[in-house]
Amino acid sequence: MLVLKFLALVILYFVLFAVISATILPRLQQSSADYEPLSVLSALLLMSILNAGLLTYITVRSRWSDWKLIVTLAVVFFGVATFMPQIETAVFVRTLPPGFLSRLFLAGFLFSCLYAPLLVLLAGNRRQSEFTAQKLKVNSSSVIKIIIAAFIYVVLYFTFGYFIAWQSPALRAYYGGGNSNSFLTQMNETWRATPWLFPFQFLRGLLWTLLALPIIRMLRGERLEKAVVVGLLFAVVTSQLLLPNPLMPYEVRMRHLVETASSNFLFGCIVVWLLNSKDAQTDTHR
Repeated sequence: MLVLKFLALVILYFVLFAVISATILPRLQQSSADYEPLSVLSALLLMSILNAGLLTYITVRSRWSDWKLIVTLAVVFFGVATFMPQIETAVFVRTLPPGFLSRLFLAGFLFSCLYAPLLVLLAGNRRQSEFTAQKLKVNSSSVIKIIIAAFIYVVLYFTFGYFIAWQSPALRAYYGGGNSNSFLTQMNETWRATPWLFPFQFLRGLLWTLLALPIIRMLRGERLEKAVVVGLLFAVVTSQLLLPNPLMPYEVRMRHLVETASSNFLFGCIVVWLLNSKDAQTDTHR
């Protein structure tokens, strides 16, 4: 029965994403010269399987149910899949058609709000939400850990960005960059040219960390399971880079996919390790 529900959720993800995108986003002409090993339908199907699979697992393993779970899933998924990637798009991508970015936000918002109830309806438990689980207390220690996590995100962002993404000549050409200098030289040049980028990524680190908090609270299981789930949640949403689009060449997208999926997964694991204490209760309802 769960397999059938999962297949239904994959189909719903595929159809809902396709309909909303076709309705809200303007059609962009793909250049015939661009190399794309996956068709739009194949990429969308793969993305639907990955995202629906992870979201189904989170829903099944959740302590929460009904509207509390629906709202949490909608907010978190909109945050990780739309808001966080697209605020960076707004900063770095200068070739977007007028109004395209706002339509991206609207499409992501509608999808999250429509898919979350379907997800909970098909895969969510019917029991009352469990409030006996350990709560993440917001105190000075938690605030310090959140700040530390944000600093770690900045380190991971620039480290993975340099050693994975920036080593690609195609990516450097796409962003109008120069040669691949040493890491310290590159960081120095980045600081001189765009000093605002460091606090901007620190802010993104804070937001990523805050998005992880409700998932940590709602999931059953021990810290290791939660770390892997949050890591995968932060990583799997980058599968949207599989979709062919004329705004970003295939090689650039794949470099970004490897860069962001690996760094986001590691960061998600670190966030849980910092914020979910060792002596957290292991849930017995498995």
